[in-house]
Amino acid sequence: MNLDLAKLLLPSGIIDYFEITSIKEELEKIHIYLEEKNILPKEYKAEPASSKGFLDEVIIEDFPLRGKEVLLHIKRRKWKLTQSNKYIRRDWKLTAKGLKMTAEFADFLKGIY
Repeated sequence: MNLDLAKLLLPSGIIDYFEITSIKEELEKIHIYLEEKNILPKEYKAEPASSKGFLDEVIIEDFPLRGKEVLLHIKRRKWKLTQSNKYIRRDWKLTAKGLKMTAEFADFLKGIY
């Protein structure tokens, strides 16, 4: 997917921290698979760390596109801090509180009702 097009279609800022690994289209759904880039959270930049793979995938509903449901399959990264042996992850506020959809989409729906 063209990066400029992806920036228009996906929630704002997501392309800065996530890489699109694949897109699969079904009859009524579009699945977009995203993996967090190996960019250590800024609050831990002072301590050496190594990536330890990904947390379980989270599926989030996003704005429909051309009458099809859009599902974002998001894999968040985890790291291990070398000196403290502590595992960390970025604290993403990806979903609206209590909902399985992006905060932008939830705000959009709130505006309709």
